[in-house]
Amino acid sequence: MTQNLKIDYIEFYSARLEATQDFFAQAFGWDFTDYGPDYRDIRNAGTGGGLERSAAAPPLVILRADDLQAAYDQVVAAGAQITKEIYEFPGGRRFEFREPGGTDMGVWSEG
Repeated sequence: MTQNLKIDYIEFYSARLEATQDFFAQAFGWDFTDYGPDYRDIRNAGTGGGLERSAAAPPLVILRADDLQAAYDQVVAAGAQITKEIYEFPGGRRFEFREPGGTDMGVWSEG
């Protein structure tokens, strides 16, 4: 089964990164890999995830795409508002959007 445009990663935001990390570890048994002072990669949570030091906000659901530009074009055609244009990050590229009902989401691809 293809993983194209399936949920792949969920990012959580916390103004108290260390407290949230400690809670997730104690409550759920999740492990973390540090990527600098403001970001943790979540391990052993059932799906990929991250924890970012930022003002508390709803989690960001991120889909994986085989072709990032095609996914971009598809969500725009379906009525999404692009909130972050395509950008690079270690490990890939991604964009973020708001679907017509107000949910913020993202799409990423390798390289």
